[in-house]
Amino acid sequence: MSAHTAQTELKLIGKLILEGEMHCETGLHVGAGKGSLEIGGADNPVVKDAHGRPYVPGSTLRGRIRALLEQATGAAVPSELVYISKRKGQEVRIHQSDRPDDEICILFGRSPSRMEKVGGGDIESNHATPARLSVFDAPLVADSITPQMRETLDDELTEVKSENAIDRITSQANPRTLERVPAGAKFRIRMVLDLLCAEDAALAALVVQGLRLLEDDALGGGGSRGSGRVSFNGLKLTWRGKDYYAAGAAEKEVAAGVDLAGLQAKVQEIGDSLVA
Repeated sequence: MSAHTAQTELKLIGKLILEGEMHCETGLHVGAGKGSLEIGGADNPVVKDAHGRPYVPGSTLRGRIRALLEQATGAAVPSELVYISKRKGQEVRIHQSDRPDDEICILFGRSPSRMEKVGGGDIESNHATPARLSVFDAPLVADSITPQMRETLDDELTEVKSENAIDRITSQANPRTLERVPAGAKFRIRMVLDLLCAEDAALAALVVQGLRLLEDDALGGGGSRGSGRVSFNGLKLTWRGKDYYAAGAAEKEVAAGVDLAGLQAKVQEIGDSLVA
């Protein structure tokens, strides 16, 4: 757990800005929902921007990182899981607590409200905690879809993967199609971590841990069937202290052109030296 207490005072110290590229090691499917189904298109299309280009919503990336960190830190326990949706077949459960040293709630924020516990009963949260981490939509790097790749794609920027579900009694096949951004595509990522107290410096390592967990997991749909493997490269971490915003002071480059292993080593050095 963190060193935060109920008496920790919050005042902006600065911001850590993480930028870089997310590479698709396998096809990536981040679904657009049923409302965007087109005649002759895939059963499960990917989300696209107003120009018809695939992108990864910041909410998708942020939510996956949160889920992986909840599992890794042991926060996904019934006593601290609450429902944010109870729609049948689409239940959503997340971790929530009022503990002042709860790193997950500090990093991702919490609002005062009453929520139903998965284990039964309600939790009445009286504490509002500002989210430290902002994750922005990741646009496609258009040049990463090369002319050679386009020759084999089903659409200009995406492929269609055909799958079959087999009935275990009748052996009847139920074919379905999944639209994916092809392996080799790249997306530009940007995340901003607000440091509102000296204790927040430890949260940078937590973010990197989440990204490393994601590299050995899956993003989007179809992960257990081969989709959604990603990696992060060409990462740049920049520190902008409060004087950067108030007086135009220079920013500080913490790391540049590194992978997650290199970034993790740099983040571990931040601590008090960065916020001094």
